[in-house]
Amino acid sequence: MKPGPRRSISQTDIVVAAFEILEQKGFAAVSVRGVAAALGLTPTAMYTYFASKGALLGAMVEELIAGVGENETADPGYAVDPRAYLLETALALRARLREHAGAIVLVTSGPLDGPRAVALLERLGAAYVVAGLSTDDAARAAHALLAQVFGHVAVETAWAEASGAHEPVTLWNDTPPNPITEAGVALGLRAGDDGEFERAASRTIDGWLAVGVR
Repeated sequence: MKPGPRRSISQTDIVVAAFEILEQKGFAAVSVRGVAAALGLTPTAMYTYFASKGALLGAMVEELIAGVGENETADPGYAVDPRAYLLETALALRARLREHAGAIVLVTSGPLDGPRAVALLERLGAAYVVAGLSTDDAARAAHALLAQVFGHVAVETAWAEASGAHEPVTLWNDTPPNPITEAGVALGLRAGDDGEFERAASRTIDGWLAVGVR
């Protein structure tokens, strides 16, 4: 019995396979050759879908942030309540990044210049403009909020990966007390407490919104 025709491969299939490798083997394992092998393609055939590894990674970033901050209605959410929109988008982006192992390495592996990434930054900026900021300050505020989310997740991820992996190194017996650090541990900052992240994002947002009312 002859096998049926081979199912055609789409760019979506390739991105899905790349995410499987990312989550199972880590960012370093994501390569054109590795994804091609997972799909039964030759590396040369892969290049007909994505011209380079950078293009593949860019498509993965676009898929990762798909839907974050988007509104299904005709009116964008930021036009109604810009502060609520900014906070909800920050929370949604953090949640999306935390869902996928290796996501923070992925989004920081290259420029965020895909259509969805640019649109996300533009929507954040538009929310600040609606709230009264100038275009320049809105650009600064949107960049700061995006950087805060990425940085927060990066630190949370680092602590999660290091938890229990090694004992802290003590070079001197007379190490001074660290009340601020200890308070942070007690608050769950290292563990990625959701409420603490929301508090931090809110204060960043409110700080920039105050610029618009001066």
